[in-house]
Amino acid sequence: MSAFSFRFREKAVDGPSVSLLEKQHNRIMLVFSFLLLLSLDPPLEAKNNRNTTFTSLPFKMRLPDSVRPLHYHLLIHPNLTFLNFTGSVQIQLEVRQETKHIFLNSKNLHISRALLLGSRHPHLLQLQESEHFEQIALSSESLTFTGGLHVIQLDFSANLSDTFHGFYKGTYTTRSGEVRALASTQFEPTHARAAFPCFDEPAFKANFSICVRREPRHISISNMPKLKTVELAGGLLEDHYDVTVKMSTYLVAFIVCDFLSISKRSQHGVEISVYTVPEKISQAEYALNTAVTLLDFYDDYFDISYPLPKQDLAAIPDFQSGAMENWGLTTYRESGLLFDPELSSTSDKLGITKVIAHELAHQWFGNLVTMQWWNDLWLNEGFAKFMEFVSVNITYPELQVNDYFLEKCFTAMGVDSLSSSHPISTPVENPAQIREMFDDVSYQKGACVLNMLRDFLTPEAFKMGIIRYLKNHSYQNTVNADLWYSLTNICQSDDLDSGRFKADGFCSDSKSRTSASKWYMDDDLNVKAIMDTWTLQEGFPIISVEVKGREVYLKQERYLKGADPAKNSSFLWQVPLTYITSSSSSVQRFLLKNRKDVLYLPAEIEWIKFNVDMRGYYIVHYEAGVWDALIRQLQQNHTVFSGNDRTSLIHNIFQLVSIGKVPLDKALSLSLYLRCETEIMPVMQGFSELVPLYKLMEKRDMAALEHQLKSYLMNLFQRLINAQRWSDEGSVSERILRNYLLLFACVRRYGPCVQTAQELFQKWKESDGKMRLPADVRLVVYTEGARTEEGWDFLLEKYRQTLYPSEKSQIKAALSYSPLADKLKWLIERGLEGDILKTHELPSLVISVSKNPQAYKLAWDFLRSNWQKLVKKFDLGSSSISRMVVGVTNQYSTREKLVEIQSFFSSLEQGMGAGLRSVQQALENIEENIRWMDKNVPLLTDWLNSHST
Repeated sequence: MSAFSFRFREKAVDGPSVSLLEKQHNRIMLVFSFLLLLSLDPPLEAKNNRNTTFTSLPFKMRLPDSVRPLHYHLLIHPNLTFLNFTGSVQIQLEVRQETKHIFLNSKNLHISRALLLGSRHPHLLQLQESEHFEQIALSSESLTFTGGLHVIQLDFSANLSDTFHGFYKGTYTTRSGEVRALASTQFEPTHARAAFPCFDEPAFKANFSICVRREPRHISISNMPKLKTVELAGGLLEDHYDVTVKMSTYLVAFIVCDFLSISKRSQHGVEISVYTVPEKISQAEYALNTAVTLLDFYDDYFDISYPLPKQDLAAIPDFQSGAMENWGLTTYRESGLLFDPELSSTSDKLGITKVIAHELAHQWFGNLVTMQWWNDLWLNEGFAKFMEFVSVNITYPELQVNDYFLEKCFTAMGVDSLSSSHPISTPVENPAQIREMFDDVSYQKGACVLNMLRDFLTPEAFKMGIIRYLKNHSYQNTVNADLWYSLTNICQSDDLDSGRFKADGFCSDSKSRTSASKWYMDDDLNVKAIMDTWTLQEGFPIISVEVKGREVYLKQERYLKGADPAKNSSFLWQVPLTYITSSSSSVQRFLLKNRKDVLYLPAEIEWIKFNVDMRGYYIVHYEAGVWDALIRQLQQNHTVFSGNDRTSLIHNIFQLVSIGKVPLDKALSLSLYLRCETEIMPVMQGFSELVPLYKLMEKRDMAALEHQLKSYLMNLFQRLINAQRWSDEGSVSERILRNYLLLFACVRRYGPCVQTAQELFQKWKESDGKMRLPADVRLVVYTEGARTEEGWDFLLEKYRQTLYPSEKSQIKAALSYSPLADKLKWLIERGLEGDILKTHELPSLVISVSKNPQAYKLAWDFLRSNWQKLVKKFDLGSSSISRMVVGVTNQYSTREKLVEIQSFFSSLEQGMGAGLRSVQQALENIEENIRWMDKNVPLLTDWLNSHST
């Protein structure tokens, strides 16, 4: 403890970057001449004057721009015995326009005193609160806030939240069974206001000086290094942290806990530490080394130094989000950060590396440069998701991360093909609407359109443009247009480090560049005009291709499931098309700006394949025999196409079945080539298209057809399944594919797989769980064991005992796949209590059970019966709620179930979920399932009958 404190004090004094911060800190301290007035127990007479009622005020959802915060001095004191906290905040304000009221955000806080601090005496302010707008207004009948600088002080208290946002309580259980408490923060998007009164919008950036009071048995950590620890009366300690850089409130973080840490210094001199509960510190090394590698990578890639002296990564036992990018103190689920070389799978390693890459990318995209408002959340999340793949591909090539990018685009298209989708940049106002922006459109589609733009502009030009964007807007807020401007006329820019970019040779060597460098070929290329078509309207195009001799006729329209085509007539995109042909593997490019156009080929061809490697966010339909030619090529020699191209052909043709462009039997004929496929992407895409079909049948009691389709799938992949070894050998993608194939085979009751899994489980059980199972097949073995009551109970006991998040995740998944419905009903209900299964794990458990053919009814019944509790715990509009709504319902395909689900959600009040976008998505999915089954079941039956072995 003492060494920890001393290390940061030394750093705060000696580090060159900190000395600048200290100077700033000292200047601001002069402004706060009334700092000694800071008190957590205000006088009784002040308390009695709080919340004075006066005439109704014009509260609005957005705060006025006439008053802006410059600096917060925040003191916070959590009590982990009584699970509450007290605090006081002084805010230096700049009043830009004379006003009678100062509006700021506050939620569920008891504000005991509000003061205006001045040169002589503090002035007591009256306070009015609007719970609906989560705001307070400060005023005094005897004064007007004139233009210039003012300092206000607010003293407050509240209970630690029992949700997963704001300043909330958490617990963990030691190996000996002791339950220990901690308090941590999760402020994004609108929950800083639940921890202290503030201007809780991303554009109100300010500096923060944070002090945390605690008991000696705990430590505290925050965004910045600790300057000193002061002993107080009563045995309390008060940690004082260095002043932050200018940042938004949602990035503020503080934790009070008893964690341990390990540390390492990056090549650029940043102190990086990983914090975990004490008994899990041995699992922190991989995350530490990964964070060092990735932070150094971003420092060099962006040509902008990471601006803080330290970067902490903390594994939080109770954590709803995947992770959070708080500046200097990123927080994670334990399963997203902790890795054990013996127990964690290859998939765990890939996931941990990606999530660290994502959060550290945010230190530039999101923290250094922040969107002006939540309508442009994708500028944060789309970029972080995109850079997650760029960075890991370069720093950890052995993880083969690019094998998993297309799946992100396909996921986004699944949402974006519905009427309920929204533009990447879309207006939002209230907190529930803002929370719903954290979806597949902002993250996955955002990343995919950036990848398309990078391919169009070339990686060199794109990199120059984003560096220009970051340098021009550091510590500021941006909108879409700022990014497009930075990506336009790259080589004519005079606001960059010209020496660096001339050294790259890109701008000075245009003649040597190939046609891949499409960005410079057209002098009036308008990046904004192109990209506005992808970010300001929802959906994506389908490009129809018809070949007549050497002429290729192109037509674009919106791809939309189940809607009147007339509704799509106004949609038009500027589409960066790429293609190869049977005569040439050289990538050709064409920017399609109109609804129709014609390409001219140098010679006639057998086939043409558009959207090379699926780098564009669009799908392609081939007319007049071109699909047949592509299918013949796949069957003759599928390796002519890249793995990405084979994957996109599988995806596209099945999507075209959904809108009636291609008959199902043609898509199934294409799938026949998969007997010869070995690469992870096309194999997994084959499963992704075919497994959901028999899942629809499981919920319609169509046992005969269901069995036929499962048999076809087993026959399709049997040779590949038989080639799998029950080991951890092979590349990362081979090992991840092995887990999926063996799990599929065992769940389908394939004899050789079942026998091996049962034997391994029995040996593992007889060793009391001490025998080492290969990490990449452990889930398969656990799943087989969970089929019996004895095995299920044994696994549950091991779940309770293990300190390894990766093992917990695998056991939880195996338990959810069990056919023992009574056990699953009990487990879901315990998940709501949080005593056996952490409550933040509940959404994924419920979704997993909803896919279980023996227990799927439990999931919908549970969601419906516990809706109010779930909304209270996870927050309306949150990704947890949205994922459950869509995930639990997306395999239903009967009109009776549609009416039942529709009736439930329409009976809710507006504030309880009736208007959620995820509800509309769920209903559209069911309607689409009904249409698909009604149209295609006869076709599917006939085709399987004619292709049965």
